[in-house]
Amino acid sequence: MAKDKSLFVCSECGGTSPKWLGKCPSCGAWNTLVEQVAGAGSGPANNRFGTQFASLAGASELATLSEIEATDVARTPTGIDELDRVLGGGIVSGGVTLIGGDPGIGKSTLLLQAVDALQHAGQNALYVTGEESGSQVALRSRRLGLDHSQVQVLAEIQLEKIIATLDATRPAIAVIDSIQTVYSDQLTSAPGSVAQVRECAAHLTRFAKTSGTAVVLVGHVTKEGALAGPRVLEHMVDTVLYFEGDTHSSFRLVRAIKNRFGAVNEIGVFAMTERGLKGVTNPSAIFLSQHAEPVPGSVVLVTLEGTRPMLVEIQALVDNGGPSPRRLSVGLDRDRLAMLLAVLHRHAGVACMDQDVFVNAVGGVRISEPAADLAVMLAITSSLRGKPMPKGFIAFGEVGLAGEVRPAPRGQERLREAAKLGFSVAVVPKANAPKKGAKEIEGLTIHAVDRIEEAMDVVRRLD
Repeated sequence: MAKDKSLFVCSECGGTSPKWLGKCPSCGAWNTLVEQVAGAGSGPANNRFGTQFASLAGASELATLSEIEATDVARTPTGIDELDRVLGGGIVSGGVTLIGGDPGIGKSTLLLQAVDALQHAGQNALYVTGEESGSQVALRSRRLGLDHSQVQVLAEIQLEKIIATLDATRPAIAVIDSIQTVYSDQLTSAPGSVAQVRECAAHLTRFAKTSGTAVVLVGHVTKEGALAGPRVLEHMVDTVLYFEGDTHSSFRLVRAIKNRFGAVNEIGVFAMTERGLKGVTNPSAIFLSQHAEPVPGSVVLVTLEGTRPMLVEIQALVDNGGPSPRRLSVGLDRDRLAMLLAVLHRHAGVACMDQDVFVNAVGGVRISEPAADLAVMLAITSSLRGKPMPKGFIAFGEVGLAGEVRPAPRGQERLREAAKLGFSVAVVPKANAPKKGAKEIEGLTIHAVDRIEEAMDVVRRLD
């Protein structure tokens, strides 16, 4: 009996190789090639859009860019304000959304709430479950208080049956939970393999574009937190959302990594309750510790997540270290922390060479923007000196290797958000201070600085 031919597929980029290699020849990733049986639809020879059919296809009609009518896409709100914020205003007809996150973080819960709200709004919704039975989905809906939900449920993992059902019912939105459980009979590989995930997602995306049904794909994540399967999956869809947050905490963040219909890096904040996920309208409150009096090592940062300014508390602890002092950060980049400590020593004369330095962003939020630099450096200095910042103190600004304090984008919005929440003293880059003749921000005393040395002098005068 002839042995089935096999090839090796990269789980990162989807590239193929006839033999196993330690390094993917397409994207250069290590140890990502997975063996699979070469069946129908796998490989360029069986690609129905291959060059052997090019002569049979007619030329498509071209259009001039300036003559194409530019219209905004229509959106349907889901009824969950925080989710609508991340999506850019609601779901888009024919749009495909991929949502990933750790197991048990609340992906299925949020989507069940969303499709129920859309069903109540008159939008026909279908929930396809491949990981649970219909009774398990019904049990969750009862727990969430959705006792009389009219959402249609389909417990199926075969792609052809799912698409046939979608074609027959034509729902406004369809949730596929999850894409790793779906398989196609056209492929011989197992569900969850690179080929199955890629092909099933491609067929569902094609159906969404031709039918107008909004499709939401739930994806598993790897140990590193990235979406499992080939990265090409993220390029196929219109929107990619990530669930973030500690499972031991009641708060969850939904972050948009890619969005063709809205702002990127927008976030929605949810609180997990007995009745499901509830939107948090004032997320700054959960990222600030409630100290009775100011404590050393604590500085409030005004960070920008998408279009939303948020206040996050940065805490630093500087302690006596041994011959090899530790540098540990939670929620912030560790390499950037090492760089800031070097700038602090060189340009501000604050030495931490023999000290352990620990930095934490309160509430489990991850901060990636460089505007956190100034707040981190002031928090480290405060902890080292053992002197707290004044009550109602905030700071933001990027710090360069030469010691200069660079402006942060949309500084005026950050300052207004801080003033609205009762903060009274701000140290900010000079370029972010209100211009002469501009309206002053009521209740906020602003100290504009050009260099990190100036910021340190301002803080010492405020003690």
